[in-house]
Amino acid sequence: MHILVVEDEKKVASFIKRGLEEEEFTVDVAYDGEDGMQMAIDSPYDLILMDVMLPKIDGLSAIKELREKGISTPILCLTAKDTVEDIVSGLDSGSDDYLTKPFAFAELIARVRALIRRGSQDRGAELYFADLRLDPVGHNVWRGDKEIDLTSKEYALLEYFMRSPNQVLTRTMIAEHVWDYTFDSFTNIIDVYVNYLRKKIDRDFDKKLIHTVRGVGYVLKESD
Repeated sequence: MHILVVEDEKKVASFIKRGLEEEEFTVDVAYDGEDGMQMAIDSPYDLILMDVMLPKIDGLSAIKELREKGISTPILCLTAKDTVEDIVSGLDSGSDDYLTKPFAFAELIARVRALIRRGSQDRGAELYFADLRLDPVGHNVWRGDKEIDLTSKEYALLEYFMRSPNQVLTRTMIAEHVWDYTFDSFTNIIDVYVNYLRKKIDRDFDKKLIHTVRGVGYVLKESD
């Protein structure tokens, strides 16, 4: 799952980013509303954490504009304001939930998972392709009856493949979705992780699912 954190306090942003990454999320950070809004428009995030008090464009204005542009990504507002009027304003702007600062990180994670679960239910709680099954909430993967243990990056890579079946994914597309926007897609680390993933989900099975498209990238499909 790919999360965008829009937070101008760099210590808070770093704390949130580190904690989410420990929970196996891929995280990008923007430090003002203008950059955050543009990143949300340019990239397909699974969730946005948006501070309300931001430079350049405030969080509520950014959320309202994103909704007007048709961006339906779940958004969790983070703010020090906690009056009923503030909460109503946040929800009326188009946010899906509202968390006041200071907050316990466990509560943040619970709300993040709840919003992702809600979005996952809209798209189907579990993902299926051939005999592969992926649970986006529990981060569990099976091939047939065999449960497969994946690292966080392997899991994120497989989830991206399973949300884009039969579609050729370039290395740049994979880098932007599974790593973050600062990743150098010209390194061979993507090929290394695809190889790791193949060993776990293809090596012990007759039917291979991850295929190389020479000079382009990779595709999840049933046929050679």
